Amino acid sequence: MSQPRPEIQVFDIDHLGIVAGIIDELGLVEAVNELIGSPAQEQVSIGHVIKAMLLNGLGFVSAPLYLFEQFFEGIATEHLIGEGIQPSHLNDDRLGRDLAKFHRYGVVRQASVGLSIIREQKISLVPSSYGLPTLRS
Repeated sequence: MSQPRPEIQVFDIDHLGIVAGIIDELGLVEAVNELIGSPAQEQVSIGHVIKAMLLNGLGFVSAPLYLFEQFFEGIATEHLIGEGIQPSHLNDDRLGRDLAKFHRYGVVRQASVGLSIIREQKISLVPSSYGLPTLRS
């Protein structure tokens, strides 16, 4: 008697797996959530939304925000962004609310998120011969 085969779902991650891994290693999601605040009952925090925006921006696609959700269809969102996160959670309404919250937070305090990560990770911003920062730990 043969057993039914489990259904296999295949999703793309392309180069976004590397980007998501770096974002996770830097602790960006946690830093944004800590500094801006994200209610515990929300399945998708503002940090996860910012991570999704970074992945979308580095996905070589230029599309309006109302098509943001479609970018993540067929992509392993649970693996790249966070457990339980589906493309439907990343709709234009959610992005609009979180972008407004991030804007209200202020540019100086937004920069503090990046600076705190640079400090925590002990990243040196010594200029290289190409005029770009060299990341050293």
